[in-house]
Amino acid sequence: MSRPLQRGVSGGVRVPESGHDDLWDSQSKDKTEKEDLDTRGSSDHSPFTLRFPLRVLLGNNSDSKYGNGIAENGFASDPFMVGTPRSRLKLMLLSLKFSLVFIVVLALTGSFWWTLSISSSSRGQIYHGYRRLQEKLVSDILDISEFSRGPLRLKESEFCSEEFENFVPCYNISEDVELGVSDNNEVDRQCSHELRQNCLVLPPVNYKIPLRWPTGKDVIWVANVKISAQEVLSSGSLTKRMMMLDEEQISFRSASHMFDGIEDYSHQIAEMIGLRNESYFIQAGVRTILDIGCGYGSFGAHLFDSQLLTMCIANYEPSGSQVQLTLERGLPAMIASFTSKQLPYPSLSFDMLHCARCGIDWDQKDGLLLIEADRLLKPGGYFVWTSPLTNARNKENQKRWKFMQDFTLTLCWELLSQQDETVVWKKTSKKSCYASRKSGSGPSLCGRGIDVETPYYRELQNCIGGIQSSRWVPIEKRERWPSRANLNNNNLAIYGLQPDELTEDSDSWKTAVQNYWSLMSPLIFSDHPKRPGDEDPSPPYNMFRNVLDMNAHFGGFNSALLQARKSAWVMNVVPISGPNYLPLIQDRGFVGVLHDWCEAFPTYPRTYDLVHAAGLLSLETEQHRCSMLDLFIEIDRILRPEGWVIIRDTVPLIESARPLTAQLKWDARVIEIESDSDQRLLICQKPFFKRQAS
Repeated sequence: MSRPLQRGVSGGVRVPESGHDDLWDSQSKDKTEKEDLDTRGSSDHSPFTLRFPLRVLLGNNSDSKYGNGIAENGFASDPFMVGTPRSRLKLMLLSLKFSLVFIVVLALTGSFWWTLSISSSSRGQIYHGYRRLQEKLVSDILDISEFSRGPLRLKESEFCSEEFENFVPCYNISEDVELGVSDNNEVDRQCSHELRQNCLVLPPVNYKIPLRWPTGKDVIWVANVKISAQEVLSSGSLTKRMMMLDEEQISFRSASHMFDGIEDYSHQIAEMIGLRNESYFIQAGVRTILDIGCGYGSFGAHLFDSQLLTMCIANYEPSGSQVQLTLERGLPAMIASFTSKQLPYPSLSFDMLHCARCGIDWDQKDGLLLIEADRLLKPGGYFVWTSPLTNARNKENQKRWKFMQDFTLTLCWELLSQQDETVVWKKTSKKSCYASRKSGSGPSLCGRGIDVETPYYRELQNCIGGIQSSRWVPIEKRERWPSRANLNNNNLAIYGLQPDELTEDSDSWKTAVQNYWSLMSPLIFSDHPKRPGDEDPSPPYNMFRNVLDMNAHFGGFNSALLQARKSAWVMNVVPISGPNYLPLIQDRGFVGVLHDWCEAFPTYPRTYDLVHAAGLLSLETEQHRCSMLDLFIEIDRILRPEGWVIIRDTVPLIESARPLTAQLKWDARVIEIESDSDQRLLICQKPFFKRQAS
């Protein structure tokens, strides 16, 4: 059996000495002198033996009995004695050393002058190479660190059990919810880190990739949402009656002119405001709408064609969720409710609030819920309420309706019109209205200490908010959409920004979106046949519909997508750990929310096509409140199968994130942005893992 070869070991093979033995045998020395010579040679202080170089330099003269400084009498001669072979050797070595020093000095001098004369582009290349070495060092250190943590750290995350298919942390509070208990306290949001699941949520057995927009707006797969045929057909709400269920699909008829109940309803609201039809909402200053208890988003789906952006909010529902189905249709939605906490939106956020049989008792809690609605509404905004309570026949309901009429007057709301079960109020545009109220009538005005722009699930306040804000601008005096997205100088001054800052941010994101699309094209069409020299095929404009921007800043990513005519809507998230630009985002005509990324996002699994995070890792890692793995598992929960993640951050943080993508089984690629940039893109795709039928 052959032995394995060992690197750096002779393996017993004899190396011929090529005549050197003859040179030593020619010496007329006895055995004692020879051993003495070998002994002295082995004790030389030089790390390398000089015998072979000496023979090369001095030829056969080096083989005399005076070689290596050994005298005839057997005693060592003075190594610096002139004329001896030893002294000649030392002189030659010194000459070589001085020559080497001279060459090094000459080379450094030439390099110095050459460095001063190179162009700026060459300097960039040198810096680029140096930075590459730094990045490689960081990568190697991180790899060594991950390896030193052992196999437990690199172990792939496990899949969650079937019961977590529709798991929403912070809302799965008690078993009473599963039993159908509808008490608002049971479904109120309660977050804690203990509720996190360190496993990957799998889709249902028969899950299918949603249809592309706009087809997906009207047709969704039954298996993708947790709803039964009975829940659809037995529902009494307007939108649920307009749904048709077959074996595999749910079809929404709101876009059909044959079943245009939503179109007639929207037209009615426009007429009550004094407009010809709903397409004139933009001219009236309406752009963003908060649809409370939205059904399945049919109201917003219809208004989308009129460039109106409708955010659907509803309670957490374990089955037949309004939010889940609305998001599945590619429409804005999130879990939120009017209970005991303020919604995570700043004051004066929306141009219209809409509640069509939304199930909220506005007359309860001494009007606290109406005060919260007033806080969210911009000056001059509209509150639309459709309820059978407005046509009450019994005394109890008539009393409740009378409370609504009186309380809205104390909020300085004007009752514009009432038709059938629908009532439209208009919030005042004049602050003087509050001073003209009777003394002690209605809630007081909030002070500056209470009326803040960061209401992250604070307790409801019994005072009118937004009055102290410099953002108090009636919707009629704001720029109409789409000019509103740019904001004028006066609006920017409210946030302490100069026009150049917003322009620079917009230009930067315009370039970024172009780069994203060019990078995503070959990834999405990686199996697309391409001839040499052909350009990569462009991705379809509607390849992403639901987009989540985890660190929205000014909303520049959202603005760039719209300018590029991408058929997408963006949930702009402003982390509470950073500066709060959510009021600016809302004033630009976008939708967004405040959020703590150490907590779960208020949405169902598999609800976003693209998750984007620029600078979020840098922001969150400074706080050290939660781990990067927790953040990535949450991204995986809300991302649809075959969905994409784009993370833009510093090189060390991107390198730190790469091992986590392997744990989550993401297909990850690191892409350089610019040669002189200290940032990288981490582009990942979530694979489609199917659960096996039991």
